[in-house]
Amino acid sequence: MTLVPTGLTVRPLTGADELGLFCRLSYVLDHELADDLATGRRRPEWMWVALRGDRVLARVAWWTGRPGSGPQALDFFDLDDSLPEPERGAIGLRLLEAATEAVVPAGAARPEYGRFIPPGWRDDPAAREVVEARTRVMEAAGARMLVERLRLEWRKGTPVPEDDGRLVFRPVSGREDLLALMTPVLEGTLDAHGQQDLASGLSAREAAEQHYDDEFAHFRTPQEWWRIAELPDGEPVGFVVPARNNYHPVIAYIGVLPAHRGRGYVDGILAEGTRVLAAQGVDRIRAATDLGNVPMAKSFARLGYVNFERALNMVWDLP
Repeated sequence: MTLVPTGLTVRPLTGADELGLFCRLSYVLDHELADDLATGRRRPEWMWVALRGDRVLARVAWWTGRPGSGPQALDFFDLDDSLPEPERGAIGLRLLEAATEAVVPAGAARPEYGRFIPPGWRDDPAAREVVEARTRVMEAAGARMLVERLRLEWRKGTPVPEDDGRLVFRPVSGREDLLALMTPVLEGTLDAHGQQDLASGLSAREAAEQHYDDEFAHFRTPQEWWRIAELPDGEPVGFVVPARNNYHPVIAYIGVLPAHRGRGYVDGILAEGTRVLAAQGVDRIRAATDLGNVPMAKSFARLGYVNFERALNMVWDLP
């Protein structure tokens, strides 16, 4: 337990029995916390609160998709928005820095911060202030905005176009089969995370391998769901990775090779991924794309995906 000035106590949870304390502030992912703790995707020592007496003034938590590994993402950061500034921001920064020092190993990269926000947050003064209050604290801690993303959802009953015959689809035959297409797709990518990987010094091949090994290799749903799209003569056009993550059926990745972009193939590839998951009887399919990736956003809209939420992602650059 760490005591700091102004009667503030900054500390981690003592165990899962303090989840009720943590949830005195609220966020859209609160319903996932109990299962995350039970499965090891979260640990009590990764979940911190700032208290004045028994009042929770701020909270922060990290997550991992691979139980037993270190934290992969900072995905909870909440403040008591009834507090005035600059007190609210000062408390948030004190909590964030103390918790980060304890949770993130010295010298390691700080995990990316992500927050889900309303789709029209800029037009709602109250929602905008909530978003910007948290962003200010992250910036004070040295983070920078990487990207704003659209969170999308296909819902059961939404029509899915039949295969129009322009493309032939086959299952992915293995890691190398997919990596051979992921690598050129990263060339000229509009995806901010892909651009960041390349700017960090990774080659397109290394970035593709990292993405595959960190995410795709851990899906528990069948790899037979993944599809490569080809022209009738066998020339590859692109691919789609429909899967289920720890929470939802998802379109995890979709890509069109540079030589075939701008010809409308993305709609057929997305439709195939959607058909694969819809055939499993799912109620919804989640997906996301960068706000600036207008062609991909339009394709999702044409397929009936609804923009139900947005996400902000902030990162810390290595020294």
